[in-house]
Amino acid sequence: MPVSSSGVRWIVVPATRGCGPLRVNTEAPWRQCRVSPFRDAHAPVSGPTVSPSRLSLYLDLIRWNRPAGSYLLLWPTLSALWMAADGFPGWHLLVVFTLGTVLMRSAGCTVNDVADREFDRHVKRTAQRPVTRGAISAREALLFGAALALAAFALVLTTNLSTILWSFAALAVAVFYPYTKRFFAMPQAVLGVAFSFGIPMAFSAVRGDVPAMAWGLLLGNLFWVLAYDTEYAMVDRDDDLKIGIRTSAITLGRFDVAAVMGFYALYLALWALLGARQGLGVLYFAGVGAAAGMAAWHYALIRDRSRDGCFRAFRLNHWVGFAVFVGLLLDHGLRA
Repeated sequence: MPVSSSGVRWIVVPATRGCGPLRVNTEAPWRQCRVSPFRDAHAPVSGPTVSPSRLSLYLDLIRWNRPAGSYLLLWPTLSALWMAADGFPGWHLLVVFTLGTVLMRSAGCTVNDVADREFDRHVKRTAQRPVTRGAISAREALLFGAALALAAFALVLTTNLSTILWSFAALAVAVFYPYTKRFFAMPQAVLGVAFSFGIPMAFSAVRGDVPAMAWGLLLGNLFWVLAYDTEYAMVDRDDDLKIGIRTSAITLGRFDVAAVMGFYALYLALWALLGARQGLGVLYFAGVGAAAGMAAWHYALIRDRSRDGCFRAFRLNHWVGFAVFVGLLLDHGLRA
């Protein structure tokens, strides 16, 4: 019978169901077991939970399981492509702007999380983001974001010089935006520019220049971003007030709901006006009308300023842009 260094005798007993061979302390008044080094290979393993793979952390960092953010950028960008080309823009530009939009939105998430990591740990909704909780270092996240931005830039290099130059301005605004929350009363306006830069780039890629219409569409889209990101900011308003973050929801105060509805109205009015100037038909305006109906429904979601209602309105906002894009697509399809 084996004896330990402390003089305690141990015996090996046969494996029981679901358990490997055990060593039993024969001198203890109770049954005390230790797993033998030659534990049964089929026995369940106890111990710490296996940590998530690096891939799952990176996917979480770029919000891969929450694609609504990519759609918010994609629909106005694709709409601008169709308007610039007066129809289908060709597979090359469609692939470039679709992939580029997804890549740059992902890169923007990494920059945002690094910039906001000290604030995010105090907000329940964001406290478990990979950078905030230390699962990914700030340096690692920035390197990953840079790789995504370089991949997007490689796509832009297949277009023309004008679009390449505009891409630098788009990158600068995207990097600058997270820091505006510290000093600018309406950082959502800067986000609106960043999220709308695909519009002038689309016109540049198709036509080689950026006409006044593109800037009008950008302005209209900026109002849409102000609408849905103010809804988003309303979710975190109490936390943001405590930690000193500036947002449109805080700046607008009790006029937040009215302002959101006004932003929706300006967005849809501008896009309807510019669509009329381009000679778009009834199907396009049906899409704009459907988007207006969705915006009106959002009033019911946000009027009591509940977190759940405001967050739901934000998450469903990509359908507003989708309705406009589908109307545009169908209108051009009817004329083809």
